[in-house]
Amino acid sequence: MYIPPFTVSTEAINLIADISAQIERYAIRLEQEDGLRLRKANRIKTIHSSLAIEGNTLSEDEVRDVLEGKAVVAPIRQIQEVKNAIKTYELYPTLDAFKEKDLLKAHGVMMEALVDEAGCYRRGGVGVFGNRGLVHLAPPAERVPQLMGDLFNWLKSSKDHLLIRSCVFHYEFEFIHPFIDGNGRTGRLWQSLILGKLHPLFEHLPVENMVYANQQKYYDAINASTSAGQSGPFIDFMLGEIYQTLKVHQGEPLPTTDDEFGIRFGDEFGIKFGIKFGISDKQILLALHSAPSSTAAEIAQRIGISQRAVEKQMKKFKDLGIIHREGSRKNGLWVINNQ
Repeated sequence: MYIPPFTVSTEAINLIADISAQIERYAIRLEQEDGLRLRKANRIKTIHSSLAIEGNTLSEDEVRDVLEGKAVVAPIRQIQEVKNAIKTYELYPTLDAFKEKDLLKAHGVMMEALVDEAGCYRRGGVGVFGNRGLVHLAPPAERVPQLMGDLFNWLKSSKDHLLIRSCVFHYEFEFIHPFIDGNGRTGRLWQSLILGKLHPLFEHLPVENMVYANQQKYYDAINASTSAGQSGPFIDFMLGEIYQTLKVHQGEPLPTTDDEFGIRFGDEFGIKFGIKFGISDKQILLALHSAPSSTAAEIAQRIGISQRAVEKQMKKFKDLGIIHREGSRKNGLWVINNQ
């Protein structure tokens, strides 16, 4: 049986122990009162980050808008990528990480209307290109079915820890580059699915968000493994990302807009100006509080409503004396009159 070449370093062994200790803590975090909102927020982070690594420019707020069926002004292909990713991650509970046919199914959904060979292994050669040209020339297309069959056979039969298997599979998948396009986003999804065999919480852990924040190190780890002829460096990197993600996402419960508004401005703020603030009103004022130099366009992108709606609300706030502008139109700041 084919066994992918890899080494398990002392660092990897220690990280496995650290990750195991964090898993139950994160599981408890997901059971808190805001667990459902946290799952949704993390799903958005996962989709946004995995696509952003591939060059998609939609923001997290725009991904959320697409998820909620709102209109988004962006290139059609990028919106299609988000829609496809949403559909694919919705399949997560029905996909078996050990079944090759499920991988093809997931790729078919992920790349629907984006490539002609969605859901099929490539029939031609592909390479990975960087700033300096060709970084990696993938194996010939005629070898892909055999290579992927061997990889899945190893994944199912190996006795190595699932954390190790998930990283090795991810690296080998990217090395084989079995599809004409969509290999990165599909490979990251599949590592998440393999981790889901270890614990269901990995469906709701946005490891891709940490990878996106360390994108160059992600590519460096892949390149280092390729140079070494084995996936040890990539294992160390990905286990570190998993561990850090588990730690980062065990923070305080997510505040609601109402909670945050009350903390920032007090419950009597609306009464002072004779107005009852709606959710979008509160979101705009919170955005101005955290970033006083924001433009209406920037606020619109941040909170997910139209620029025209933001401009209308801000004019109302100015007329009521709730906000005023200090400094020039270009370099000035918005001031909230809450004293």
